[in-house]
Amino acid sequence: MFGHLLDLILGPTDTTGLARPDAEVALAALLVRVARADGFYDDSEKTRIERLLARRQGLSAEDARALRETAEGVEAEAPDTVRFTRALKDRIAYEDRTQVIEALWEIALADGARSADEDALIRLAAPLLGVSDRDSGLARQRVARRLAEG
Repeated sequence: MFGHLLDLILGPTDTTGLARPDAEVALAALLVRVARADGFYDDSEKTRIERLLARRQGLSAEDARALRETAEGVEAEAPDTVRFTRALKDRIAYEDRTQVIEALWEIALADGARSADEDALIRLAAPLLGVSDRDSGLARQRVARRLAEG
């Protein structure tokens, strides 16, 4: 099952581009990777990922859960983060890539504590997505404000 998705997401870029659903699997896998980065991945983080995916795509709770579960398998089999970021960078607009960084920060900051491992992963992902340090920092600040407001 995951082999086909991995081929689509991690395979060489072609001129037809990555279908939007496959781009969402790549995003979901990045979210899972950030959530797992600190060695602590619990039900609250899974729920946060599902809510974020549902909000971004207008998915039902069931579809968001299925996407997260698929992404967990894809993330576990992927050797590195570069492949996910490349799959997204080559196929989505800059504005969407900054929203990806914002989503990553939302997962990393959701528990109220910044983990050095999560920070390092996002700091790796941002330039790989072609997002500047400044825009990544602004994305982090927007997320922190939203989370503080409740």
